[in-house]
Amino acid sequence: MRLRDNPTIEVSIRLPCSTERAWELVTDIELPTRADGELQKAHWLDGADGVAIGARFRGYNRNPQIGEWHTEPEVSEVEDGRRWVWRVGPAEAPVTLWGFEVDADGDGTVVRQWVKIGSGTSPLSDLIAQHPDDEGTILARRMAAWRAGMSANMALLEELTAEGATDAR
Repeated sequence: MRLRDNPTIEVSIRLPCSTERAWELVTDIELPTRADGELQKAHWLDGADGVAIGARFRGYNRNPQIGEWHTEPEVSEVEDGRRWVWRVGPAEAPVTLWGFEVDADGDGTVVRQWVKIGSGTSPLSDLIAQHPDDEGTILARRMAAWRAGMSANMALLEELTAEGATDAR
């Protein structure tokens, strides 16, 4: 695995709820703060109050190996009711792109969360530049942490929608 290839990982789950309910859940930027992952706190900035292109939020993160930091992502894509993407870093060289997608699947909904490493400079790219022989290992560890966090998000979604499994489509 190489940074220059902009690796992507994705997790998904089929939920027993309507697409509307799934969309409501995945557009709550505080949802991941209730799961076991790096995001500890999140709030909208500049008067934004929901997912819309150009809306920004601040996310406070913590990782035992990395420490604490915050980011100020910007929503870069929205297909209302289906997909939203936020970018960490500048538009011309994002550090990462993250997204949630929601698709109807019979009497349920499939939700996907994914992350793609961008070409922007970051502590991760700096670490790889300092240890080029360990690039694959460094990337694998970082992406494993992201996968674990996204899997925790999916487990929380499953728990929240199981409570409302009678949700009408």
